[in-house]
Amino acid sequence: GSTLRLLFKMFSSHFKLGDPCPGQPYKGGTFHAYLPDNRNGQKTAMLLKKAFELGLTFQIKFLNGEGRVTWGHIPHKTSLDGGKARNGYPDAQYLHEVCAVL
Repeated sequence: GSTLRLLFKMFSSHFKLGDPCPGQPYKGGTFHAYLPDNRNGQKTAMLLKKAFELGLTFQIKFLNGEGRVTWGHIPHKTSLDGGKARNGYPDAQYLHEVCAVL
């Protein structure tokens, strides 16, 4: 079937005053996620959009002293194949699981 492709572009920036590490830089990135293009997939896309607008989709992690934008705790399908183990399809429970988290 058809697929919805979600694209997120997160820009590099610096932590602001009041953040855990004011002035510390972090790197952004481009992130992709996929949903089936059907009624449930479209409904899930709207919920994911709301989560993004509320700042719940991404987090900043430090690896080797470098801050980097990464996925947060909401599961996203980042591949069209590879199954659940690789954040891909097929995964018959994904829409149910992500909606429960949202």
